[in-house]
Amino acid sequence: MRNAPAYLEVIEACRYVEAYYVPLNWHSSAQEILHILDDSNTRVLIGHSDLLHNMSSQDLNNIEVLQTPTPPEIVERYALAPDSSHSGKADDLEKLIANGQPITTPPLKFRGMFSYTSGSTGRPKGIKREVDESTPDKYEVYRGLSTTLMQLQPGDRFYVSAPIYHSAPNALSMSCIAAENADIYIEAKFDAEQFLADIDKNKITHTYIVPTMMVRLLKLPQSVKSQYDVSSLRFALSTGSACPTDVKQAMIDWFGPIFYESYGASEIGFMTLISSEEAQRKPGSVGKVLPSGSIKILDDEKQSLPMGESGLIYVHLPMFGPFEYTNAEGNLDDLHVDGHTTVGDVGYVDDEGYLFINDRKKDMIISGGANIFPAEIEAVMIEMPDVVDCAVFGAPHVEYGELIVAAVQCKAGRTVTLVEVHAFLDNKIARFKFPRKLDLHDALPREDSGKIFKQRLRAPYWPK
Repeated sequence: MRNAPAYLEVIEACRYVEAYYVPLNWHSSAQEILHILDDSNTRVLIGHSDLLHNMSSQDLNNIEVLQTPTPPEIVERYALAPDSSHSGKADDLEKLIANGQPITTPPLKFRGMFSYTSGSTGRPKGIKREVDESTPDKYEVYRGLSTTLMQLQPGDRFYVSAPIYHSAPNALSMSCIAAENADIYIEAKFDAEQFLADIDKNKITHTYIVPTMMVRLLKLPQSVKSQYDVSSLRFALSTGSACPTDVKQAMIDWFGPIFYESYGASEIGFMTLISSEEAQRKPGSVGKVLPSGSIKILDDEKQSLPMGESGLIYVHLPMFGPFEYTNAEGNLDDLHVDGHTTVGDVGYVDDEGYLFINDRKKDMIISGGANIFPAEIEAVMIEMPDVVDCAVFGAPHVEYGELIVAAVQCKAGRTVTLVEVHAFLDNKIARFKFPRKLDLHDALPREDSGKIFKQRLRAPYWPK
């Protein structure tokens, strides 16, 4: 399903029947969805009726399919065709609820989310945690996060427009539900001006926001920004890609020091946290590890690296407990070292314990023997006045090994050249990091969460 109250109702209902819930990215193809359904041994598929149109009933023979009407606001926001029913393909969830008997027994142990990786390096892998009497109730974990991470108070209002199928907005929404004293405002799709209007109208106190959203907000005309009172907002959390320092500072100048950044992963959870005040003192950091956690920075031989030296980041955080991948391909011996787990990110820790992330190891470009991290280049390029979005990646090159390519989306009616890009980057980053090729796009392949599909941008350059 897309973002809607029914999404959270289904998750909450899973507590009462002790079932895992598997969030599905509705952008996925039918083949990708079927792989996840099969791999997770799904017994029930629940979806908005317009999305279920894409699924063949023949492929879903052993799964009970329940449809719920696509809400009018989603139909409007995504400019969908009028909704229609699924004769013979799916049962109507609302009718089943209306005719069913309420559950009178208390909730059982919450199994929680059984999420899948994005599949950027192959088929999506399931991240499954076993639940038994020895494991903590994950509902209590979310209840704890409502105060320790989100700093919720009774009567607070959390606004979510990022897709709930992603682990961070999903976990924050669940924390609000577990707190039992906060409201949740669900928006179908992020729109910069609508975001400001909703904060003003509904006196929103908390939100989840990613750097892509921040950039879109900052590029609104001042005449639009000044129309809305956003003073009610006092907590905004960002995860995923690191937030460029200039972008974060501009948001702090506008909204105040309400922005927090966390380094997180579906496999481990929220691992670090940094406040606005700390970020101004430690620009580029994602903060210190959360209480009870620890970080190791290791080289390729699994040896600890000295302070300030970059290597693979391994984190121990017992919050959600250990996990195993389903259908994992290749050797996963490097995944866990001394109780610490890596998701493939590269970074370092400074003398005060603050973590800095260079980039994903798989995204690192090796050009002319130098290790180059695309995130560093992207953070500068996005500041170009005519650039709306950008992504940097490596393409094969006979002489250099890899060539640095920049994919760019410009403002409507504007364009940039490679010469202009080099002029803008000059004196901001080393020249060996300059892109050597520029691809202009009408739009870059991003999810609503801001996640970029770099493999789609790379595909034309790599041999089939």
